[in-house]
Amino acid sequence: MTKSFASSQQLSIDIEIELVLQQMLDNDETITARGVVNRLEGLKAASSITRNSQRVAQLKIFQDRQIEFRRWQGRVGKISKENLAQAIAAREAKIADLQRQVEILTASHIAMIRAVGELGGYAKWAKFFESYQVTHDMLLSKMVISSANEDGAK
Repeated sequence: MTKSFASSQQLSIDIEIELVLQQMLDNDETITARGVVNRLEGLKAASSITRNSQRVAQLKIFQDRQIEFRRWQGRVGKISKENLAQAIAAREAKIADLQRQVEILTASHIAMIRAVGELGGYAKWAKFFESYQVTHDMLLSKMVISSANEDGAK
């Protein structure tokens, strides 16, 4: 057997091992070296995996993924539908509250900018925001939009 043939055969087996590991993870079958070998035709003993450091590392990665997957699966199973609905409602209320706070802060900033502008300090304010061009542009666009709305309402 030539060296290149042996290495291509090893690569083929490594690819098959990864496919088997992914299938076992997807099917939530306990991942072990023996379990992988039982599903492959090219390997007969679990030591074909455990003696190869690259294969052991690959096996460990999938075992860790399975542990994490099962941990999350257990958490979801413990949450009742009622508790989940309450948690979602609480988060939606929190989001709505935060959105109201942002609207209030935006309106107050626009009012402060207008007050500063009326007192002649707009140039100082604009100079402060030179390094925050995106913020400056956003605030100016909000001021123009809200000014247009107020002018249209009069």
